[in-house]
Amino acid sequence: MSHFNTPSTANDDQGTPSILTSRLSRLNPFSKAQDDEDLGEQFDFDSIAGGGHASRPTAITKRQLRVSHALRRFLVDNNVLSHQDAAPDSESMTPAICELLDAPHIEVPAHATDRSHPLSEYFISSSHNTYLMAHQLYGTSSAVAYERALLTGARCVEIDAWDDDDDAEEPKVTHGYTLASHISFRAVCETIRDAIDKEVEQAARDQSLHPAPVLISLENHCNAQGQLRLVQIMQEVWQDRLVSEAVRAEGHSEQQGTGEKIRLDHLGAKIAVMVEFHLAGEKGDGDGDDSSSSSSSSDDEDAEHQEDRKKYKEKKKATKAVGIIPELAALGVYAQSVKPVNDSWLSGELAAGPHNHLINMSESGVGSLIPKSGDKIARHNARHLMRVYPKGTRISSRNLNPVPFWGVGAQVCALNWQSYDHAMQLNEALFSGSDGYVLKPAALRIGGSGDLSTGRKKLKLHIAGATDLPIPSGRQADDIRPYVSCTLVHPSDLERKPPKRKTSGYKQHKLQIIHKGEQPINTDPIWNEVLEWEYDDNELTFLRLIVKSDDKFSRNPMFAVAAVRLSYCTPHWRFIRLLDLKGRETHGTLLVKFDFEDI
Repeated sequence: MSHFNTPSTANDDQGTPSILTSRLSRLNPFSKAQDDEDLGEQFDFDSIAGGGHASRPTAITKRQLRVSHALRRFLVDNNVLSHQDAAPDSESMTPAICELLDAPHIEVPAHATDRSHPLSEYFISSSHNTYLMAHQLYGTSSAVAYERALLTGARCVEIDAWDDDDDAEEPKVTHGYTLASHISFRAVCETIRDAIDKEVEQAARDQSLHPAPVLISLENHCNAQGQLRLVQIMQEVWQDRLVSEAVRAEGHSEQQGTGEKIRLDHLGAKIAVMVEFHLAGEKGDGDGDDSSSSSSSSDDEDAEHQEDRKKYKEKKKATKAVGIIPELAALGVYAQSVKPVNDSWLSGELAAGPHNHLINMSESGVGSLIPKSGDKIARHNARHLMRVYPKGTRISSRNLNPVPFWGVGAQVCALNWQSYDHAMQLNEALFSGSDGYVLKPAALRIGGSGDLSTGRKKLKLHIAGATDLPIPSGRQADDIRPYVSCTLVHPSDLERKPPKRKTSGYKQHKLQIIHKGEQPINTDPIWNEVLEWEYDDNELTFLRLIVKSDDKFSRNPMFAVAAVRLSYCTPHWRFIRLLDLKGRETHGTLLVKFDFEDI
């Protein structure tokens, strides 16, 4: 019987290097700059992760996966499988090994995907600046980005609509006041339509799939004629898919002032538009503005980016806000997006605002309110929608941390889907096993207390080992020294100081006289270590697992990732399928066991 190593409590590298330092460290092989585990790599066309769909059956089946001899012996030594079932000396995949590989490492409870609740009681997998393929100030816009976001799980996408000086009849979609390229609004609508129709066709063949409604976060910059064309194009392209009036007939309690809200299952696979509603005295200059920190620079900006940002803001300030015509306003049937001018909405209702308001605020704006008014925000969000978008200084498309905002019930945490970074990994974990809508915990629903705390917990994560780890680009298997860095992400961590633990680095030792036992190759490491955390239990606590190489004279490269919502984890030995930093599946698997104890 194998014994546990002493639980590791060593914190992983802390801090975020400046972009300049980071760039220099790539050039200097003797530099050991601190790691930045928030980053990912740009999505590719075969990326499957981000919106919750990575848990679905994919091209790589269990029959194409392998379990190393060392891990098979571990399963025998720890009484998980018999010697016959594990067949540690065989190359064949036994039925028992295949069954264990196929067993999910999470169990999503049925109530989490129940669609019979009001729309306000769900988290919604959401995309920000969906049209962009890369950088916000000079990236490429593409209608294909909408297809990619929708088919990997996004249920809320953003469209920034502008008048096209070359063709007044065909508005364009772009990131205004920048060098970003543009695409036609019609092309975006057609791509969204085709992606939805593709999902409906797939669901007809696979009864486990259930197409969910798509919300359009429409940021309008068009004049009156341009807005009318937006309405006409949406009606022409989306036809009966578009929610243009209340789903339920007149006379129903929804229209009788009872306060009853539209239920998710009543929306089917429709397209619902979030339309702006401008309050008197509204400040700010459009989505992405962060007036509370407009003079500050972000920690992800170098001097060039700061200058680009300055020019961008100057152009925006020179442009007056555009009013919304009645024809466009009428499409905001279930959500009219409002930037509040005061805190009246914290009482649950918005002074001088529409009854179906959606509070649209930057991460800085909401984050500044959470410490003192988190319970009020949660109670508001039980009945009304909230959209949280990245602060304006995030021009390089780095993402906000969505977990604290989910912790106060914000349904729409708008994330940049350009790369599979920390936020997209967490988004994948929350929406795993769903169709892009996940029911909030009871405390965040109508009648809930807003308090998610359920006592203290201890997590013991036993990491046995891995099989077929992907090799970092430009490296050889013999060169890597893999270890697993794990970060506990909690809603109460507003300062982004999550507790980290890591295993030791693994290196194959070929001198059996000195090192007893099997010494598998570096892509099949064995750690057999236990990492521990004590934390305030909360249904929205997550764990990120990152496989890195412990390089002696350079930055430790990340090359495989996974993330889990702890409340979904099963208390058994399970293989976690690893993704690469583009959100693509790999052949790599990680054998782990989650143990939870009440304190």
